[in-house]
Amino acid sequence: MRRRLRQVFIIGLTLSLLGIGVPAWSEDDDRSCNDLMAADTPAYVVCTWMATPEEALEIAHFWLDNDGENLKGADPQDPITMDCSAPGAECPTEGQEGDGEAHEAGDPDVPGAEDGGTPECQNGEQCFVDGNGISAAERASALETPTGKATKVVAPTGMRIWIETELADDYKAGKLDEAAKKVAALAVAQPGVVGVRFTSQLGYNQTFATADELDAFVAETTAALRTLLPGKKLSAHTVVPVLGCGSNDACKAELTKKYPLLDPERIGAWLSKGSIDQLALDSGHLATEYATWKIDAAEAQRNQWIQVRARAWDAYAQIAAEDAAFTAGQLTEEQATKAITERIAAPLQDDAAETVTLWSRWQNDQGQVNRVYGEKWAATATWDQLKKLGSIRARLATVYDPANPEVDLATDLKNLSEVFGQVYLHAA
Repeated sequence: MRRRLRQVFIIGLTLSLLGIGVPAWSEDDDRSCNDLMAADTPAYVVCTWMATPEEALEIAHFWLDNDGENLKGADPQDPITMDCSAPGAECPTEGQEGDGEAHEAGDPDVPGAEDGGTPECQNGEQCFVDGNGISAAERASALETPTGKATKVVAPTGMRIWIETELADDYKAGKLDEAAKKVAALAVAQPGVVGVRFTSQLGYNQTFATADELDAFVAETTAALRTLLPGKKLSAHTVVPVLGCGSNDACKAELTKKYPLLDPERIGAWLSKGSIDQLALDSGHLATEYATWKIDAAEAQRNQWIQVRARAWDAYAQIAAEDAAFTAGQLTEEQATKAITERIAAPLQDDAAETVTLWSRWQNDQGQVNRVYGEKWAATATWDQLKKLGSIRARLATVYDPANPEVDLATDLKNLSEVFGQVYLHAA
């Protein structure tokens, strides 16, 4: 059913971009309640009775007939109790606190009790530290950075916030603890931050030389962040080129040799162990990597998502597709529609990626800025087409660098929120 709903959604998305109406979902199912929904309800939203009106009537009669006889007789199960005074009964006492008596507010503490945990500070300094070891001063300092200020500006837009950084270099320099605490302060200083993306191009760039180094980085970095950020999600970005080969053995052999660190089994182990909560797979290599074996971008993408689904990676973590192609140049309306179908709709339809991260702006080493929208937010055909995807806004994310705004934080983030439901705020 889930795949069928995605297929209906993709058809509806593509046709809506072309200005074609899509009829409401219909199926010969006596449990369908689609007739009760508004006429403009999207085609991929389906209503199904948990109990049909006839069944609900039967249920009501069962409980209410005969003056509610069945309802009156439906007593809760007896609780499990233990009489500690019974001969031979042993009740645990370790870990219990207090004297077992009720006390009024303001009564003196029970002898031996703690005084409430008030810290002892020297010279009147502010020394409060919360449960994750991040002080109030560290939080306040984090909020004064460009990224910290952006977290406050994002909040009213309704976008889900991630902190995006690179900890691999700090790890290799022996400064992981310091760097992890710095990024953790950003993640807790402002309510609403859901997690941290701690690395990009993991195993694809030249940062680590061996698989053991790579595994150690993931293990130690995620352990440090879990300690500092209990309850927050951890994300990593990489590519796994061999997945695009499909069943082509020659392709698989060559790409395994070319990218020895990007072993799907190793990456799958990070997910199954719970080290990473979200894995972003980049699509930048799909158009060129497989030309030798006559595998085009569409086939490589399809092969990749089939492999991800077959390995059940989405059972362990959220899988995201990542794409920077929309910033490559200004597209016509027709080209933008085609790109949206291939690069947004297709990954979602393939039932492995749950979200799609689109780079909306980036700057190369020569200072050239690449955008999806126009300079200073001038309208473009691509941006106009993306704004039509409101029904999947929650599944779309982007990366934003607060230190290099297009106009200013408020203007940029308000405009981004018209397309994206999630944002990765870059922290240097």
